Amino acid sequence: MSVESLAGQMRAAAGALLAGLDGGQRELAARPFGDDTARRWLEYRPRSRPGACIAELSGTARKAAYRLLATGLNEHAYAQALSIIALEEVLDRKEQWRRGRHSGDYWVSVYGVPEGDQPWSWRFEGHHLSVTMTVAGDEVSPAPVFFGANPACVSYAGRPVSRPLGPEEDLVRELLDAMGPPGRSAAVVASQPPADIRTGTNPRASQHIEPLGAPAGGLRPAARALLAQLVALYLDRLPAELAAREAARLDGSDLHFAWEGPLTPGARHYYRVQGDDLLIEYDTTADGNHAHTVLRRPCGDFGEDVLAAHYARAHP
Repeated sequence: MSVESLAGQMRAAAGALLAGLDGGQRELAARPFGDDTARRWLEYRPRSRPGACIAELSGTARKAAYRLLATGLNEHAYAQALSIIALEEVLDRKEQWRRGRHSGDYWVSVYGVPEGDQPWSWRFEGHHLSVTMTVAGDEVSPAPVFFGANPACVSYAGRPVSRPLGPEEDLVRELLDAMGPPGRSAAVVASQPPADIRTGTNPRASQHIEPLGAPAGGLRPAARALLAQLVALYLDRLPAELAAREAARLDGSDLHFAWEGPLTPGARHYYRVQGDDLLIEYDTTADGNHAHTVLRRPCGDFGEDVLAAHYARAHP
């Protein structure tokens, strides 16, 4: 599957979704591409949001919405996303049903006309999940991609039975071990973590979050390799060819890794990786069993990169 066919897959999936909606739901889901307020939207909290609600769709339309989501995620990331959605029912029980959370409280929206020759985009979003893809011609721009989990881990007898973001935590612990005291000293930039990821729900990610932390070039070889694996872990949320394209444009020597909070496992903490048009953030909030992660492109979020190229070609 090439990146070009990926754009075609998204067009077909979005078209099938829109065709399966009734008039009222289609009006909610299909929006103008020029509506920047709705299109440049990121909301991972349980809030109202643009789009059509999955719970209110027919079975056929609901399946079409999930098939659209699947075009933007690798197989394992799709499994993570569905685990995150299912956690809404677990969290509802944990909260003794007070907030009425449910796994149908997710929303899908399409901006522009998928079958036309103009740029368009789609988003699948709800509590702890937000995936936005922008398409211009055969180019796909993949960000932001937010995954969260609450509870981050459900255990039985000390063994996890549900831990959808486990790799994002385990690999960074390996990286910290491999960095050694000097590397960790450079990476730890604050003794306490922030309350949430730094970029939050902002429609534009800051290109420079300071301090940067430890540069990749200053790390031991083993730690440098693990940092590259950590970046690959987040990029591999995307379909393989798209992840490879994103990795190819990165300058590995430009990467920086920063940590905020205690290094003790189980304590609330935060980390980020910054590079050339790359920002990865992870944090644990509240009791430490509530995780947020995001993959963003400060210069390319919501398709700014492919849109600039498209308009340059259209209006030289």
